Amino acid sequence: MTGATAKTSSGRFFEDFHLGDMIVHATPRTVTAGDVALYTALYGPRFAVQSSDAFARAIGYPAAPVDDLLVFHIVFGKTVPDISLNAVANLGYADGRFLRPVFPGDTLATTSEVIGLKQTSAGDAGIVYVRSIGRNQHAEIVLSYARWVLVRKREPGTPAHAEQVPELAKAVLPEELGEGCPAIELSAYDDALAGSPFRWSDYAVGERIDHVDGMTVEESEHQLATRLYQNTARVHFDAHAAQGSRFGKRLIYGGHVISLARALSFNGLGNAFHIAAINGGRHVAPLFAGDTVYAWSEVLASAELPGRGDVGALRLRLVAAKNRPCADHPLKQGDQYDPSVILDFDYWALLPR
Repeated sequence: MTGATAKTSSGRFFEDFHLGDMIVHATPRTVTAGDVALYTALYGPRFAVQSSDAFARAIGYPAAPVDDLLVFHIVFGKTVPDISLNAVANLGYADGRFLRPVFPGDTLATTSEVIGLKQTSAGDAGIVYVRSIGRNQHAEIVLSYARWVLVRKREPGTPAHAEQVPELAKAVLPEELGEGCPAIELSAYDDALAGSPFRWSDYAVGERIDHVDGMTVEESEHQLATRLYQNTARVHFDAHAAQGSRFGKRLIYGGHVISLARALSFNGLGNAFHIAAINGGRHVAPLFAGDTVYAWSEVLASAELPGRGDVGALRLRLVAAKNRPCADHPLKQGDQYDPSVILDFDYWALLPR
């Protein structure tokens, strides 16, 4: 541009990332009761601890904490303009830990470190691995997680300047799970108000739970949700540009699927009130407006927390499918995912003992 200075940003392409880059993401976000109400309107989560100040105070919280996934989306949303504005797809998550509860009035800010890079064989894109950390206004870490995303190259065919795939833990250890949850007063934990009589010891490893209900995704709610998190990824907003993409239309933000599936999981896991860690996750296939999401869970492991007699942990595999009820627990056909599966999400949840 002759005689002028470009003041806008087209986002980073794969060539713009370097191992060890430290990125401070713009726009810290103060979480309000309005954010919580809108999140509830979008997904309908019913976990009592996050829904009721009175319930939360009775068991040991100072107030109802913000839903763990709302915290995740806000921290994630900060990273999008710098990490995934030119993404083809977000590929997965690992080693996520919710380290401190967040309450309305807290302000969240995010930083990221580039921990890995790998060019695709076609040479037109590359996978960027980052470790993102969300902190509150006191500089205390509330969330830490790794993710990897497929990012377009500015000049396809140019060689990668560095390649390194990081080693990430396959699962967060049980002894690392209790930090984000205060000591729970079990005598005050009311199963009737919580909506489920089933506590930690009532679940068996290998048990599968069909969450029964389904939710159809509307274009308007997806747009509201993604804007709520200040997620600016073009693949979710620009319908005109999407006409020339592989799918020919906008993609639903993958985190929208996670929140829908988590909300559906209340039916069967009503006392799984806190997501303590994300072990791994894959967005297996895209979701579009008009599709209906169903979900089921499998108990992968059960663990006691050192020094904690109030809560126990379940390692859960949460699977979401589109346009297919999950009574038969769809997952894979041989080595390939069933065509209906859109999310395979591995996490630790805490339940009262």
